[in-house]
Amino acid sequence: QVQLVESGGGLVQAGGSLRLSCEASGRTFSSYAMGWFRQAPGKEREFVAAISSSGVATYYADSVKGRFIISRDNAKNAVYLQMISLKPEDTAVYYCAAGSVARRLSEGGINYWGKGTLVTVSS
Repeated sequence: QVQLVESGGGLVQAGGSLRLSCEASGRTFSSYAMGWFRQAPGKEREFVAAISSSGVATYYADSVKGRFIISRDNAKNAVYLQMISLKPEDTAVYYCAAGSVARRLSEGGINYWGKGTLVTVSS
């Protein structure tokens, strides 16, 4: 069992930056691929980024490439999402997720979800 707790959300102006964190419980964190998803008001949840269990491979949605960076620290049981050049359309609840295969997290295969952290980008 893995429990995921996100933090770092908040209100930021367009063009600003935020760093989201996700802390995981359990001793098996390093065996999971990790990802970030988001859900904007009135929209479906969408894939944002994923990272392999080792941290070597990363994957991004086209909408965030070049602006967001996913990273992890297996010694701290944590995964991060550094977001820069934020846009109002990035406003959403951001969810941390754990799954088996990083390159397939965008398609499913999620074992665990966090409860989310709200990011609001004002224009």
